[in-house]
Amino acid sequence: MADPTGRRVAILSYRLGMADGVSVAAAQWESALRRLGMRVRTVAGAGRPDVIVRGLALDSRQAPSRRELEAVLDGADIVVVDNLCSLPMNPRVGEAVAAYLAGRPAVLRHHDLPWERERYAATVGWPPDDPAWRHVTINELARRSLAERGVSATTIYHGFDVRPRPEHREPLRARLRIGDGPLVLQPTRAIARKNVSVGLALTAALGGTYWLTGPVEDGYQAGLNGLLRATTVPVRRRLPFGVGMDSAYAACDVVVLPSSWEGFGLPLIESALHRRPIAVAGFPVARELAAFGFRWFDPATPEPLRAWLADPDPELLDHNEAIARRFFGLDVLSHRLRLLLSGAPVGHHPSPAHDEGYEGCDCSMA
Repeated sequence: MADPTGRRVAILSYRLGMADGVSVAAAQWESALRRLGMRVRTVAGAGRPDVIVRGLALDSRQAPSRRELEAVLDGADIVVVDNLCSLPMNPRVGEAVAAYLAGRPAVLRHHDLPWERERYAATVGWPPDDPAWRHVTINELARRSLAERGVSATTIYHGFDVRPRPEHREPLRARLRIGDGPLVLQPTRAIARKNVSVGLALTAALGGTYWLTGPVEDGYQAGLNGLLRATTVPVRRRLPFGVGMDSAYAACDVVVLPSSWEGFGLPLIESALHRRPIAVAGFPVARELAAFGFRWFDPATPEPLRAWLADPDPELLDHNEAIARRFFGLDVLSHRLRLLLSGAPVGHHPSPAHDEGYEGCDCSMA
């Protein structure tokens, strides 16, 4: 097996270094690759990458030239393309990157695929493919969908830093002016499929304060404004200056992920590592990850969660945290990336179904 130590990797996307899911997942790969002794450079059209190439931006009107791509990518032994060649949100950019990478070692990591979004469902010939590339999906559902279309891929779930998080709970709650009721955190963007109305309804049922941390995107401002005008629930928006997501999880009492669709759903694992109960809608990938044994609440049925908050049982938090640490840590991610980049078979992602040493898998909801 080839040793990846010292190899140069470029991670490429529309935007990097932000709080969106692709940026967070790309940062996980950067950490895992550095653990393997690889040299990593991030390249994007927006955000806070190591190198900015404006033509890569989602709203770019002119795709990057081959010369621009050569200037930042020719020194890389392998290029990881994070979602830029997955959804044709700016097809000229994706086509330029695919043309440059033809015949070159690359990993195309797919967070979303065209047939998963109504506006792109009629797209033909996407994502691009090449014999020199390896495709990676972040869930099994997408891997199977690609296989049905003749594209072979490997599933590699996200890997999280499982070190203990510092608690900064009370100062942030005071800054947010949270009263006695629970603080319900929805750590997502404000777009239609995130179902803000469900998060608000759960918060109302719990008698709490609702906190939506992400920006408004995809033309959803009017829809969000309507919901916020109609609710009587106290609402907090965005992260205060200088506050990160670790502190947001520490400050909250409950996490809600009411989405109708997620490519993965970072809060499913983050809530476990931060030891917070989570209410989860039954989107397809949530059902896939529930098979690891996580115990979640249903946002449409608030009474069990209300009862748990009145008399918290730490065993539920212990259970979810143990699963997250065992199967979704950076060590697992690093191991699978070592296999992938060495050309070895990666095989199934370790899970209770493939790990005879794991006991206590309970696939029911809490």
